[in-house]
Amino acid sequence: MKRIVKDIHQRINRAAVGCGRKPETVKLVAVSKTVSSERVSEAIDSGVTILGENYIQEAREKFNNLVDRPVKWHFIGHLQSNKAKYAVRMFDLIHSIDSIKLAKAVDKEARKIAKVQDILIQVNISQEETKTGVGETETLQLVKQISNLDNVRLLGLMTMPPFFNAPEKTRPFFKQLSQIKEQIAGLNIKGVEMKELSMGMTGDFEVAIEEGATFVRIGTAIFGARR
Repeated sequence: MKRIVKDIHQRINRAAVGCGRKPETVKLVAVSKTVSSERVSEAIDSGVTILGENYIQEAREKFNNLVDRPVKWHFIGHLQSNKAKYAVRMFDLIHSIDSIKLAKAVDKEARKIAKVQDILIQVNISQEETKTGVGETETLQLVKQISNLDNVRLLGLMTMPPFFNAPEKTRPFFKQLSQIKEQIAGLNIKGVEMKELSMGMTGDFEVAIEEGATFVRIGTAIFGARR
């Protein structure tokens, strides 16, 4: 696995340098859903420093097994408000905030443990009914609402484009998210940093990097096809 992780990092670095960016501005999130604790531990030994999990129940087991390992935990799946307390206890960054109701639930649970929870807003750029996320036109309103919460810190945006066999077809979606981020950043809203863009997966992460991704979520290329 060390060779695989090294190869992914090299591809990330090449893509960044190729578009005039510093490689350290792009971080690998190894998507470990359905992957055993043993395999995840091997990935950590191979140089993975951020794990991305989609399901709270599955993540809890792994988190408990690997709590002493030097790795950050990111939640990248759909989060229900009633699971907010578990997410706040385990995860360094939640990528998938898509409503003020959910943001308030996270804020409430973070306050209980004196934590400021880092979050991203998930934007449904493609407007697919099968995907969660706030609509593009509602994003700014949600940003402003979240800026009033004391125990969450909004760091940027996340999206999932439609699936295409040709990576280049995802570019307009990544470009659009990047533009939304820049527009919001330009408003200098208090308590909002807008420095992160979570976009790009195994099949299209190089295109995402060219359009400004700071987190790329890669699972299949590291762990193989999911069970």
